[in-house]
Amino acid sequence: MREREKFLAEPRIATLAVRREGDAGPFTVPIWYHYEPGGDPWIVTYQKSRKSRLIELAGRFTLMVERVEPTLRHVSVEGPAEREDATWEQLRGIATRYMGEEGGRRFVEENWSSPEGQVLYRLRPERWVGQDVGALPGMRVAR
Repeated sequence: MREREKFLAEPRIATLAVRREGDAGPFTVPIWYHYEPGGDPWIVTYQKSRKSRLIELAGRFTLMVERVEPTLRHVSVEGPAEREDATWEQLRGIATRYMGEEGGRRFVEENWSSPEGQVLYRLRPERWVGQDVGALPGMRVAR
């Protein structure tokens, strides 16, 4: 397994970037994601959200995750998007990834009355970019 896949599999908040219409820069927002090494990363969002609309228009998106400790490291993955209806299992799985078993269950109960209206976008990786630059001289990490 590649280092980038192990890194992406850790429960981090990703930055989603997707092309916008016109001459605006990319639409960029933090987002939960799911990834298992060897598979495809995926996200869940509301079907009528701005994220969903822009992914549908662009047909692709990028996810980027980073950390600053113990070294500076980032991985981004970009590719075409495939849409599917989200299931309860996927909603619970992604919430549990970030909030633990009990917190994830509660989050789903309080925020998603049903998987209807939720859409899952599976990213088919075409391009990976990653780097572990180590600790930079003189850099102090805020604690």
